[in-house]
Amino acid sequence: MCPPTQIREDKIRCVLVHDHVLLRQGLRRLLDDEPDMDVVAEAGSASEALRKIVEERPEVVIADAQIFECAADQSERMILRESPNSRVLFLTHEGEQPSEEKVDVSRYAVRHTSAQELVEMVRRTAADRRAVCREVGDWPNAESLRRNRVLTEREREVLKLLAEGRTVRSTAGVLGLSIKTVDAHKFNLMRKLGIHNKAELVMWAIQKRVVKLPVNF
Repeated sequence: MCPPTQIREDKIRCVLVHDHVLLRQGLRRLLDDEPDMDVVAEAGSASEALRKIVEERPEVVIADAQIFECAADQSERMILRESPNSRVLFLTHEGEQPSEEKVDVSRYAVRHTSAQELVEMVRRTAADRRAVCREVGDWPNAESLRRNRVLTEREREVLKLLAEGRTVRSTAGVLGLSIKTVDAHKFNLMRKLGIHNKAELVMWAIQKRVVKLPVNF
């Protein structure tokens, strides 16, 4: 059963994630006008989005499908890793919907979606979240928390380069990723490992033999 702070029947708590400020503001006004919805935070980048999602634990994350610069199913997994009880509603253009095998396409709002249709999609997404939470519960246990500490191959690559003294920009260049994507991986690394600054990150990398020698940072 979900703890009381994770589920509120009176309001659907939403986080908006999009790099277009005017679009976010328009969506916020639209949703805040609904009596059963509350936009608790906005974000314009992947790293900011993850921070807000961790802080707010919203019922629904309404996100640009391209904000994390990876496939939709990977974006969804990244969000749910930070807030397992949330559900994701993607904003996208026609022709960009994913395969039904990976992500529920009914949670994709395309360009021609009307304002009222979007509002109803948010309600359906929240209802799905509440039903799953009541039926089986997905409050993380100790085992799931241990699994969440396992680093992906990409996270280990980012960790190694950062621990060797590279900047986020330099790491992005080496790996052929955007700065926003590397920043999101860095945030995930620090949260998973329970560290708060680059010095701690370097020490962890040394202790785990990811890098051999201390570097200047």
